[in-house]
Amino acid sequence: MARKSRKKRYLTATLPDGYVKTIGPTADPFTHYWRIVAELENGKTEVFWGHTRSLAEAKKLKGPAGDGARKRGWAGYRFEIAELVENEEPPESQP
Repeated sequence: MARKSRKKRYLTATLPDGYVKTIGPTADPFTHYWRIVAELENGKTEVFWGHTRSLAEAKKLKGPAGDGARKRGWAGYRFEIAELVENEEPPESQP
């Protein structure tokens, strides 16, 4: 029996600071993008990100992010979640 393949599309998340992240083309059922902006003791920042298949799955990462911040000695961090919006065409440009 032939397996029906999912249509590939682009997924775009816009964070509160205006940063836009595009994922794709993909057929995976991702719904949310998460990002941790870690503020290091030396004043620099590191960014960690990923995507999940549900808002609940993304929210479950907030606790481990706090644990990671303590273990790594970060001065602070922001944990952000944004909904992914589906597009059939890639965005024209990404910052």
